Amino acid sequence: MKSCVSTAMSVAVLAAGLTFSSPSHATVFAAWQVAGVPFGDTLNARKYPSNASQKQAAYPNGTVLQMTGRCTGGVNLLDIAWQPQWKQRQAIRYRWCEVWHDPAQNGHFVTGWVYGKYIAPY
Repeated sequence: MKSCVSTAMSVAVLAAGLTFSSPSHATVFAAWQVAGVPFGDTLNARKYPSNASQKQAAYPNGTVLQMTGRCTGGVNLLDIAWQPQWKQRQAIRYRWCEVWHDPAQNGHFVTGWVYGKYIAPY
């Protein structure tokens, strides 16, 4: 009986330790790709959701981006992921969406914003 109680206590302590040691929320990214940019041009990732904002990086068609899911106007890419691709694109066509990227390619990832008209679900 003592060993059962001891085992049960050990399992409870281990489970509590795992619960409190894990992050409070998981980060999930949505994969979208650059699409529809005119020939010879690139999609600019900007510091803030504005054409006048500082340019962080530029990506050609076909580049896969890690999206945080957040877009202006309260649209969340993760919430619309079940919809057909054309509907997803329509939902963000005139919105800015947040991207998680490494503009300097040095391992320091930051958030930036891309215009929804030029991205599509991957």
